[in-house]
Amino acid sequence: MVGSTLSADEKKKLITRNLQETLGDDKLTKILQERDLKIYWGTATTGKPHVAYFVPMSKIADFLKAGCEVTILFADLHAYLDNMKAPWPLLELRTKYYEQVIKAMLRSIDVPLDKLKFVKGSDYQLSKEYTLDVYKLSSLVTIHDAKKAGAEVVKQVEFPLLSCLLYPGLQGLDEEYLKVDAQFGGVDQRKIFTFSEKYLPQLGYEKRIHFMNPMVPGLAGGKMSSSEEDSKIDLLDSPANVKKKLKKAFCEPGNIADNGLLSFVKHVLFSLFKEGEGFEINRAADNGGDITFYQYPELEQYYADNKLHPGDLKASVEKYINRLLDPIRKTFEEPELKKLTAAAYPPPAKVKGNAAPAAAGAEEDGPHRLDIRVGKVIEVARHPDADTLYVLKIDLAEAQPRTIISGLVKFVTVEELDQRLVAVLCNLKPSKMRGILSEGMVLCTSNADHTVVEPIVLPAAAKPGSRLSFEGYSGTPDEQLNPKKKVWEKLSADFKTNAEGVAVWKNNFLLTTEGEQLTSKLANCSIK
Repeated sequence: MVGSTLSADEKKKLITRNLQETLGDDKLTKILQERDLKIYWGTATTGKPHVAYFVPMSKIADFLKAGCEVTILFADLHAYLDNMKAPWPLLELRTKYYEQVIKAMLRSIDVPLDKLKFVKGSDYQLSKEYTLDVYKLSSLVTIHDAKKAGAEVVKQVEFPLLSCLLYPGLQGLDEEYLKVDAQFGGVDQRKIFTFSEKYLPQLGYEKRIHFMNPMVPGLAGGKMSSSEEDSKIDLLDSPANVKKKLKKAFCEPGNIADNGLLSFVKHVLFSLFKEGEGFEINRAADNGGDITFYQYPELEQYYADNKLHPGDLKASVEKYINRLLDPIRKTFEEPELKKLTAAAYPPPAKVKGNAAPAAAGAEEDGPHRLDIRVGKVIEVARHPDADTLYVLKIDLAEAQPRTIISGLVKFVTVEELDQRLVAVLCNLKPSKMRGILSEGMVLCTSNADHTVVEPIVLPAAAKPGSRLSFEGYSGTPDEQLNPKKKVWEKLSADFKTNAEGVAVWKNNFLLTTEGEQLTSKLANCSIK
């Protein structure tokens, strides 16, 4: 059935199926009785889209089947405002990548592109009228409300940038400037949606309807994240990589509550199946033989009853994921799209001699060689034989706290250091400093004349022991940096804060496992 042949009730059922929540149900009913709905879905052009993006894509397919007018927004300015997760030089390239890969995704699930409208945020968000509304909104919104609205979406840091506080207001204004009835997003955006409902009417604009998808668990359990490699399957991953990642995926027998594979089957595959299609499990006869499920609840109950082995579920999901990814991989075999991908997500591989090209971010002297972890200072004492040195005990989630000597006495008080989260370089060769063995280094920013020094700032939610990594680099750290080869000295030359005080190595952000950036009050300063 197409939208024009459906009743208002049938359209509403299709629009709202599999959603976790709808705000504005009465308004939805009223509009559908009069005309088709206008909806927009926006995506900030930051990390590379992964298979979880098929969840909103399949929902967009539902909207189109219900006759809705759908706009897809490539939110480039939002990507920059969110703690510069897309650096300004890469913003346009990443926006182009998102447009190409999302169009390829939609084609892979047979969504007609001619029924969609694609818009780039900066095409209208820099207009005089929009900018004036941003200023008007800033005169109404409190810092508390702006920070609260973005708490689940914008990366939270101890010293937030003003740009992060602007983000929710811009997303609210998008509803008015795209002239839609409703906005669609994940349930993690609920606070931004209620923020919009509160403040848009104060500018004289109407309150919109909001549709929210549930959050799909990642392969490792918890939220699927672009910045956490093991939690997601990239849209351009090879079949071998898909198999490898699914093999390691968290899939506890009988567990249906935190199961990314079952969630993918429910929210993507069953919504895309045509009439008469079902989810096929192929297995040996002595394991129960082949079976097909035509309703998701039947599959879920079957798994909950431990009648389906996790290995058989993984094998079936692998087959369907590769079926979805095959046309996307084929599209991105085109030279121009390969070039775009490499440019949007640098750095390029470095080739030495006759060696084969390495994976992006895997060059010999890349920052992935540094073992940088989150630590918590649990004890601070003055060095008995050095007036300028502290002796720190730092919890790194190891069997015993590490002893680390730090020359911060002139710059940071005992009270400021005690119980503080710090970034620790853990794979330096241990060395004695005035008779006490130091087993690492607390990373700090310093101005040019070394009169101001401070530890770099970590997000409050960072977990002691978790490893910090650089955007674009996924190699394994050295067990111990060889002091004779001056690895740290070479790499530290490009380790600094940028103009906004964010820790980078050659413009690649230093990130927590949750994708949060590290910051400092000192901009354009070295980190050592």
